[in-house]
Amino acid sequence: MAKKAKVPRAIMPEQDPELRRRNFDEVPLGLTPEMAKTEAERCLQCKNPKCVDGCPVGIDIPGFIDQIAKDDYSGAINTLWKRNALPAVCGRVCPQEEQCEGLCILAKKGDPVAIGYLEKFAADYERKHGKGETPVIPEKTGKKVAVIGSGPSGLTVAGDLLLKGHDVTIFEAFHKAGGVLVYGIPEFRLPKEIVASEVAALEKMGAKIECNAVVGASVSIDELFEEGYDAAYIGVGAGLPRFMNLPGENLIGIFSANEYLTRTNLMKGYLFPEYDTPIARGKNVVVLGAGNVAMDAARTAMRLGAESVKVVYRRSREEMPARDEELHHAEEENIEFILLTNPTRFFGDENGRLTGMECLKMELGEPDDSGRRRPVAIEGSEYKIETDLVVVSVGSNANPLLTHSTPNLKLNRWGNIVADPATGKTSKKGVWAGGDIVTGAATVILAMGAGRDAANSMHDYLTLGW
Repeated sequence: MAKKAKVPRAIMPEQDPELRRRNFDEVPLGLTPEMAKTEAERCLQCKNPKCVDGCPVGIDIPGFIDQIAKDDYSGAINTLWKRNALPAVCGRVCPQEEQCEGLCILAKKGDPVAIGYLEKFAADYERKHGKGETPVIPEKTGKKVAVIGSGPSGLTVAGDLLLKGHDVTIFEAFHKAGGVLVYGIPEFRLPKEIVASEVAALEKMGAKIECNAVVGASVSIDELFEEGYDAAYIGVGAGLPRFMNLPGENLIGIFSANEYLTRTNLMKGYLFPEYDTPIARGKNVVVLGAGNVAMDAARTAMRLGAESVKVVYRRSREEMPARDEELHHAEEENIEFILLTNPTRFFGDENGRLTGMECLKMELGEPDDSGRRRPVAIEGSEYKIETDLVVVSVGSNANPLLTHSTPNLKLNRWGNIVADPATGKTSKKGVWAGGDIVTGAATVILAMGAGRDAANSMHDYLTLGW
């Protein structure tokens, strides 16, 4: 172990911050085969690998890393595919530092193996140099499954059920498949061609995809059953924007992160007028919130030409929920963090356009239910920030369109679907659910883990009964 621990962890080559802060090209440039091999050789190949325990979909991490170390890139991607239908996505956006890498034994005395970098490398190498092979599909069972929503959980369910011999149709409300992967995560963090490639692989395996299909409006779940579907999976995410209900919040120039990022990413607003989707371009932009979505919005605003971008957060740097990598990238791109600060109201001009925001300084008190120290207002500390564009990124709620049009589907007090955490079963026979519509906003890989569990339960139902 000592010898391997002395080999430094690979450093991912990246675009220079001064260049990338004004373009939408992907920031990390990827490992070379030589770098990947050296990094893979750092793995200790533990007999009881804790990294696998930290992976929500249970990837054979030592297995695919060993194959990279032996230059067996085809073997590596096939090992990944056995447990993960979206390795190119997960290699880019998963919080590995909290999951697989966080449990790597090398982390006890140094840096963990760069599992995320290696997953990205294996998937990218296959896309660029592979033969485009897909897993072998077994004999058909004759069962039909409707997957509602084409985000990470829905795509995982589709891939797993195809591999079990079932027919799968994915219903997507937008005009492109991918869910939050295409409307929420920016191009510079997750290029859309990569999502399209992963979706195309599922289609090659036999998945049917119907876009512009709003289940709950154009068709109900009960009608899908009447049309011959044997089971349904709901993976529609948590796409209902949440605002703060502050005075002046209806001024022109205040957006939800959901709309701001959807216009930019899915609808290609950043390429206007090449794409006919106008996007607001602020001079002095403020983003409210400090999660990954807030960082995506702030870094997008900078790329859209803002002179200054400020992230306003009511707690300190230590409590910011975004990944360390996202915070680091944002700071490198000249985004300013205004911490221990909370907005109280917005100001506008005679035309109803945003001109500024009043804030109140905060201090940290005792921990709240989240385990983070509760922010407490400092009386008399109000001050004003000039801004012409505010993006509100303080979380999201469950979209009620589908859930409220589906009888016998139990919801919790927040409007999320109540589902068995181990199987994804809902209160409605033949219906499963998973991802953000169940848990509230969470990570891509946790949604995929829920999809994996649901697919196994659905397979049991389709072959053995409820």
